[in-house]
Amino acid sequence: MRYAVVIEKAKRNYSAYVPDLPGCVATGATEEAAQRNIYEAIQFHLDGMREDGIRPPRPAASCGYVFAMPPEHAEPKRRRRRAV
Repeated sequence: MRYAVVIEKAKRNYSAYVPDLPGCVATGATEEAAQRNIYEAIQFHLDGMREDGIRPPRPAASCGYVFAMPPEHAEPKRRRRRAV
């Protein structure tokens, strides 16, 4: 299964969590370390769920990026000219 992971920069390190697996978190000194650690945390979390007889949830979260452009940088709207 493929789970969405969120990695955030903190003051002194990086933190990661999995929206579909509440409580599944990890940290790392670098973004790469946080990614390695969250991979291990996911494995540990899923193993624990299985040992407790809990079926792991199917991945449902998705990730994406949205460009947020300040208004002064946005393209001006073009006016349509009316046919006379």
